[in-house]
Amino acid sequence: MDGDPQHFSLFFILAIQLGTEIWISIGILAILLICSALISGSEVAFFSLSPADRLDLEENKNKSSETVKLLLNRPKDLLAIILILNNFINIAIVILASYVFLNFYPETDKFDIVRSIIEIGVITFIILLIGEVVPKVYANRNSMKIALLMAKPIYFAGKIPPFSWLKIGLVNGTDVILKSARKRSIDISTDDLEHAIALTREENGSEDDHKILEGIVNFGNTDVKQIMRSRVDTIAIDKTINYEELLKIIREAGYSRIPVYVETFDDVLGIIYIKDLLPHLNESADFDWRKLIRAPFFVPENKKIDDLLKEFQSMKMHMAVVVDEYGGASGIVTLEDVLEEIVGDITDEFDDDDLIYTKVNENTFIFEGKTPLVDLYKVLDVDGKSFEQVKGESDSIAGFLIEQSGKILRNNESFEFENIKFIVESSDKKRVKTIKIIKLDNVEE
Repeated sequence: MDGDPQHFSLFFILAIQLGTEIWISIGILAILLICSALISGSEVAFFSLSPADRLDLEENKNKSSETVKLLLNRPKDLLAIILILNNFINIAIVILASYVFLNFYPETDKFDIVRSIIEIGVITFIILLIGEVVPKVYANRNSMKIALLMAKPIYFAGKIPPFSWLKIGLVNGTDVILKSARKRSIDISTDDLEHAIALTREENGSEDDHKILEGIVNFGNTDVKQIMRSRVDTIAIDKTINYEELLKIIREAGYSRIPVYVETFDDVLGIIYIKDLLPHLNESADFDWRKLIRAPFFVPENKKIDDLLKEFQSMKMHMAVVVDEYGGASGIVTLEDVLEEIVGDITDEFDDDDLIYTKVNENTFIFEGKTPLVDLYKVLDVDGKSFEQVKGESDSIAGFLIEQSGKILRNNESFEFENIKFIVESSDKKRVKTIKIIKLDNVEE
């Protein structure tokens, strides 16, 4: 106990030596550190409120909750005033801390590196620990408590000049910068994206992933005509047949939806859904199945498949009848056809396993003439842009050959395009049936 008066005397002497001004500065510094902690914590608290917390705010009708909701409705203003207050307080802390430190460790005529390191290190450490790290960790766990505590102080600070002026200037300046950034945003073309994807082939990643990415890039540039099933390959039903004949066609076809036409496929009446027939499987041959026909959905040949996908989603449909410029039906397109352009072939237990082509060797393939060009690009792994640029109305391999050569090529006649040689294997007076295709760029002379 004898040492206590001595310690008290030393403290009193130190206090007199430092002066009242220094102790007031230390007191203000402590208050500023508390304010910095509260402001930093409020930044995390306001923007980490969960949906459940926001629901509680809606249910509570006290003034603090109303103020929190008001601030959250203008997040840019809220963030701006928090940053402004935090910066003002931190600058004041640095100035006061330097003044206090100067009285404990006075400057000399020579540059003292030890003094500078201690001053910068101590002030930075105090601001980061007390003014940033600790309050933000606490606020993250007690976001509602801090938000309710700081709602009114932040709200009123945002109304007082010069903070209100700086807030308006900061928000408006940010909007101007964002608008300018949007105007100067880089317009990345499809070619650039394809080139970027091609470069990433050397990086880690499966071939399937790259094919999906390429499908997404080209998705908006593909027409319905390029992926549709042509009318020649479409199974359709004449509305005049009886119910027994209808069931026979359905069993043989194996499809869940089949178009129904009047006299010719150019006049599609609607679509028969097989699931609509399930309650009537035991009906007699004279059953009027036509009352189950659903209205058809018509789309033009040049419609982009990304737009078609949106319409399929909004209308909750899976099949559309493709019509040409004269109103005649060209074929059908399904939701599966659209999705296959992104993820590749989708097969189920009812799909035929017959290949649409035969691979003779690494460079030689045999295709049916009616094979769509888009399938040719996939099998040969070639960029179809050059084909798309020169082709006219054709969308099949046979149509492309006829269009480019100006005639129906006979057996063994050939045509070359972009290092690819097309040799007709089988044809007649009306069409080209089978074609041998050789990739010349991989074949030695």
